[in-house]
Amino acid sequence: MTAQLGRIIIYTKKIEEVAEFYCKYFGFETLRLDDDRIVELVAQGTGSNILLHPLASGRKDGQTLVKLVFDVEDVEEFCSLSEKRGLKFGSIHRADGYSFANAKDPAKNSISVSSRAFVKR
Repeated sequence: MTAQLGRIIIYTKKIEEVAEFYCKYFGFETLRLDDDRIVELVAQGTGSNILLHPLASGRKDGQTLVKLVFDVEDVEEFCSLSEKRGLKFGSIHRADGYSFANAKDPAKNSISVSSRAFVKR
């Protein structure tokens, strides 16, 4: 029996800002259920959904050690287009035939775009 990763939870105090960020830059759609404090960001096509969960008091945004990695074929092009829309990635790094770049979402969670999934092995 196998299990497929279907959802990733991000704990944040900035639910609306984080939802807007992932919808704007990564093409997710927002799903809100009545009487549910969790906001689900639904992936378009293949990929995992993101659940935005209110951060417990006493915790700070960005404290959870998780990085979301988004697969893109052309990291440089994606970063360039994102910057025109307001999201600045750091330097593009190259390793073992692929490239990647890092940024933060509005709740200070680490994110990355990477072409690793497209490397021919």
